[in-house]
Amino acid sequence: MKSGGMKRIVLTVLLVGAAAGLAGVIFGLFQGPAVSMKSDKALKPVPVKVVPIQHGPMVLTRTFSGELEARAEFVVAPKVSGRVERMPVHIADTVTRGQVVAELDNDEYVQAIAQARADLEVARANLSEAESALENADLEFKRTASLLKRGIASDSEFDAIRQGQTAKQAKLKVAAAQVAKAESSLETANIRLGYTQVTAGWSGGEEDRVVAERYVDEGQTVAANAPLLLIVELDPIIGVVFVTERDYARLAPGQSVSLTTDAYPGEAFAGRINRIAPVFRKATRQARIEMTVDNPRHRLKPGMFVRATVVLTRVPEATVVPEQALTIRDDKSGIFIVGDQGQSVFWRPVKVGIRQGGRAQVEGDGLFGRVVILGQQLVNDGSPITIPGEPGSATAGQKVDAP
Repeated sequence: MKSGGMKRIVLTVLLVGAAAGLAGVIFGLFQGPAVSMKSDKALKPVPVKVVPIQHGPMVLTRTFSGELEARAEFVVAPKVSGRVERMPVHIADTVTRGQVVAELDNDEYVQAIAQARADLEVARANLSEAESALENADLEFKRTASLLKRGIASDSEFDAIRQGQTAKQAKLKVAAAQVAKAESSLETANIRLGYTQVTAGWSGGEEDRVVAERYVDEGQTVAANAPLLLIVELDPIIGVVFVTERDYARLAPGQSVSLTTDAYPGEAFAGRINRIAPVFRKATRQARIEMTVDNPRHRLKPGMFVRATVVLTRVPEATVVPEQALTIRDDKSGIFIVGDQGQSVFWRPVKVGIRQGGRAQVEGDGLFGRVVILGQQLVNDGSPITIPGEPGSATAGQKVDAP
């Protein structure tokens, strides 16, 4: 019994040892080729695509969407009410400053002038009567004063004559005031009659403008200050866009602007920034930018949708690479430069500046020669490469050229 137990233990130990040996062989079979493959892959050059690094001017532009507005608007409105008898201007007509653009029914105002003239005549007659009465009172006063000195007239008689003279003087002043009032009423009636001739009397700007809106027609009755016409100035015209904080600081009055619109495809209109709002709108966090555009032929109209392109930054001499060459390694931007022999690449950290049209301005050391734009994700600093179609590129086991 004891001998049988020892045999079983020895047999178990032998079986465990055999199993461990077999596992080691199998692990070696699988592990060995993997390590070898990994080593071979590390030595194999990576095919990449490269382009020359360029040097030249770089321009950063932004295109903003907006609309056109009239430089100035003037609403024509009568100062008196009445029926529109004549309105000789229509939409798109040119109007000159001070031109009569509407005529109202003036019968009521003509009658008011006649009434005012009659009142003036009555006031003047009353004034003449008061002057005559005062003259008589003055003569009576002088006569009574003379009699009083000779003792013929009494003091009471003299006082009564003097009071009468004072009353006549007061009546004369009242009559003179009534004449002035009647003259003023006549002048007012004449002015109101003139208001029936509605003129386009804007101030400032050009002498000629264009009718943009006509709100009433002949025969309609309008109230005082009711709008009749909207007259706008179209040359120059104003382009309005809204910008965010990112671009706001790069804009300044006087900067050149190129405007395009769907109404004239393929054509650009030159303009310049005129005004920049000093505040941002709270709802959109954007600021209003106004641009002045010459419009001598009035081709551009208020309300048109436009795209305004502005040059924000201009670098006369920059190092330029395609944007696809930029690579991030260890949270840093950089590019892979091809070595002198074209058989390896070297990492160069860069500071990225202007990005425009698929190109990027970069700043850093050793930025010359050629840059990798395809395949850089598979290489590291000093990795061997091969450039398809270029003779003499690196192959496995070849010496790598130094940076």
